[in-house]
Amino acid sequence: MGTTTRGARVEAQLGRLLLRSTRTYLYDQLVAGVDGVDATTYPVLSGLARIGPTTATELAAAIGLDRTATTRYATRLQAAGLLQRASDDQDRRAIRLELTPAGQEAVAAMRHTLSQLFDDMLSTWKRDEAEQFVTSLERFTTMLEQRR
Repeated sequence: MGTTTRGARVEAQLGRLLLRSTRTYLYDQLVAGVDGVDATTYPVLSGLARIGPTTATELAAAIGLDRTATTRYATRLQAAGLLQRASDDQDRRAIRLELTPAGQEAVAAMRHTLSQLFDDMLSTWKRDEAEQFVTSLERFTTMLEQRR
């Protein structure tokens, strides 16, 4: 067997974090009490909040869903008043998806819920350990983004 490298340990933990069951648990926590959003539509709403107004095709690529599913979920979110469709100023044939004020409020509420969940988890750690973890995670994520 041998010694497990740091890279292998990170890979294993990111794999656990990205498991559908983990994401589903987090999504279920986030959407509880948020009207019009469920675990299936959350990635569309959250992705749109992160990248801003965009087409369904571009959003689908960014969040890892196919365009058909993204469009279907966007329609549900539009019916709930959380996003709207508008003509693209640069290409009149294209339709942009954008958050409504209610959609922005829903995202803010869900991000607050997630932040609270993580604060609760980290509250059981020693303060210095929690701070070091957060700082290291920020550094790691920045490095990963720079390699894209």
